[in-house]
Amino acid sequence: MLLAGLFKTQIFQGLYYRNLADNNRVAKIPIHAPRGIIYDRNGVALVSNLPSYRLKTCALDGKCSVDLISKNQAIEIQARGLGEGQTLELDSTRSYPYGAATAHLVGYVSEIKDGEMVGRSGLEKEYESILRGKDGEEMVEVDVIGNKIRVLATVPPISGGDVNTSIDISIQKIAFEQIKKKVGSVVVSDPTTGQMIALVSSPSFDPNVFTDLSLPKDYRSTKINDIFSDPSKPLFNRAISGTYPPGSTFKIVTASAGLESGKITENTTIDDPGILIIGEYKFPNWKYLKDGGTQGVLNVVSALKVSNDIFFYRAGEWTGLDNLSVWAKKFGLGHTLGVDLPGEATGNFPAIVPFLGNLYHLAIGQGDLLVTPLQVNSWTGVVGNGGKLCRPHFFGKTDCKDLGISKKTLDLVKQGLIAACSPGGTAWPLFGMDVACKTGTAEFGDPNNRTHAWLTAFAPVQKPTIVVTALVEAGGEGSDIAAPIVKRILEKWFEN
Repeated sequence: MLLAGLFKTQIFQGLYYRNLADNNRVAKIPIHAPRGIIYDRNGVALVSNLPSYRLKTCALDGKCSVDLISKNQAIEIQARGLGEGQTLELDSTRSYPYGAATAHLVGYVSEIKDGEMVGRSGLEKEYESILRGKDGEEMVEVDVIGNKIRVLATVPPISGGDVNTSIDISIQKIAFEQIKKKVGSVVVSDPTTGQMIALVSSPSFDPNVFTDLSLPKDYRSTKINDIFSDPSKPLFNRAISGTYPPGSTFKIVTASAGLESGKITENTTIDDPGILIIGEYKFPNWKYLKDGGTQGVLNVVSALKVSNDIFFYRAGEWTGLDNLSVWAKKFGLGHTLGVDLPGEATGNFPAIVPFLGNLYHLAIGQGDLLVTPLQVNSWTGVVGNGGKLCRPHFFGKTDCKDLGISKKTLDLVKQGLIAACSPGGTAWPLFGMDVACKTGTAEFGDPNNRTHAWLTAFAPVQKPTIVVTALVEAGGEGSDIAAPIVKRILEKWFEN
């Protein structure tokens, strides 16, 4: 009987048991690939990789669980000895050195399963396929209790690719400092290429909460839940996903549409009466509401300078919805611009305007018109760069399209924007600077009559290298609230 059993085991089941022995003798250890690094335009790292470990615990039934732990935690575990069925795998975790200042731009990563980290927002998500590396593995011979005897073969990991962006971290930090105690956003770009220089949304969040393994697990979970449940929506990227009435910043588009359609010219003038009355409805100029005053005889340049509503009510009426719609779409309204970040909103340009009063409101950037801060920044850049709409981007190739706007129209609009930043204009904080700008104070149906504060500007006037757009939700006057933000960013840019 013993000989028969031995014969069966050796001859008939020999291959089966040899495979079992080989599999017990050879172990495959993953070598996790680090993610690529995201850099600013000057080679400054916006993210970094820190050492971490995956603690893998397998039960007798073969089911395994994975916990991400810090380097210090791994050292403590190794010092007291791994438990039965436990292994440690070297890995890395993400660190965000600029914290909340770059949160909406860079985004963050978080775990999906078994310690795998993927980009959840921002550039981390947009360029996941580039940043994510390919894991390798090490085949080792082990003894009966799992101790490594020798390495049999190694397949090295392939690190993730780097993303070299157009961001200037010094401008990003200044923009964040200016807006962080407010609700709103700042968008900064190069008008000649569409390259993004800075993008900030406030309130923000610290992306390190998702990846800092040195924090207690329960504490991290609580902080993450706090971010997701915060009523101020710190994860919401107001710069590209928030939509708002643009107020008088839209007069750039109205002026361009009127001039290009021939419905107004450089010689078109109105004598400001302070208020227009149509039946029971009243449409006042902002100065008339403020102190009962009027602003005299105005053409398109002087109307842009003092942001006169009456001129643009009439300009909108003469231009008509169809012409406004055509040029609004050319300037990037009502559709996405194609920025390389997830979550860009289209905004809204109304297809139907049932009454003349609605057209009046549309012409001055009110009513059903909604835009993103990115769109305002983009159409400001069109005037600065000579009539080209450039796709905003952080990484990749420049893509600009000539809109076919005449030089005469561009010169007239630019003159108005230069005048707005000069004595007698509306943007008093920018007086004395080589800049062209437009203020905006937008009503949004607030029961307390608060208004959104806008300012958008490009500089230097003749050969612009920067466009800055600031929005402060419910902030008040654009000249008082948004203009100082833009001024500080411009000062930093030209210091650099």
